[in-house]
Amino acid sequence: MSAIDRFPALCAWRDAGEFIAVSGRRIYCRRAGAGPRLLLIHGFPTSSVDWAPIWPMLTSRFEVLAFDLLGLGFSAKPRGHRYRVKEQADLAEAVAHHYSWSAAFVLAHDYGDTVAQELLARSSREPGHAALRILRLCLLNGGLFPETHRARPIQRMLASPLGPGLVGLMNRRGFGRSLQALFSPMRPLSETAIDEYWALLQHEAGLHAVPSLLGYMGERRRERARWVGALQTADIPLRLICGALDPVSGLHMAERYRQLVPRADVFVLDDVGHFPQLEDPVGVFAAAAGFFLGEGAQAGG
Repeated sequence: MSAIDRFPALCAWRDAGEFIAVSGRRIYCRRAGAGPRLLLIHGFPTSSVDWAPIWPMLTSRFEVLAFDLLGLGFSAKPRGHRYRVKEQADLAEAVAHHYSWSAAFVLAHDYGDTVAQELLARSSREPGHAALRILRLCLLNGGLFPETHRARPIQRMLASPLGPGLVGLMNRRGFGRSLQALFSPMRPLSETAIDEYWALLQHEAGLHAVPSLLGYMGERRRERARWVGALQTADIPLRLICGALDPVSGLHMAERYRQLVPRADVFVLDDVGHFPQLEDPVGVFAAAAGFFLGEGAQAGG
């Protein structure tokens, strides 16, 4: 019996999906609904479970595909692996290809935003050769610009050369405190949800992957021209849904987005923190669905 089996909600989510093989590794995917195709990309250090509160609403209007990024959730967590954003983008393309998707709307959050920016760069610059064509992109809170990303102290420490040694000191109490700090005081995460996320992070010895996964912060700095440029030159509709109270990538990030992205479409949720889809699923659904299903929006292929 694994730690996951103690949590009915996690078991229900896992059992509603399936595992596929990508480059010889098990990747967790879940697909449901009918309508325009919508790919969901979750953030760090969580999993596709982030979409659970909004899942019934999304699947009532879209054919929805979610998956766990490599090193997170129920997907494989190879030891000693050098996790990189472009590999996660390759994974997103492989998952889409497995289900015969060549084009889709994309809704992303946090680390998933960065993966989506890489996909957007591919889709925009070589539309005829991109493995997955993004039709419309909706981004939730995330580090879109390295200069506005206010990493938590624990993130900086774990991403440093000391990270592998510090992993053994991580515990549920500290994890819960760090995660809770990202939420609006008016919309705190439940203790049960914290327990679930801690179990997922530990699943299959996943803590060892954390320092390498956090390498995305350095990648954002090195790849800034490519990933910020993808937003600035995109020829598809973009929308940012921003929880204003996020201490990491909140209103200050949205203001930078308005400065840098032409015709910036920003939808602000005033009393929401870093996880809009968990804190205000109804508000996020309304803003995202309205954007995706606006005039001229269509998804398929």
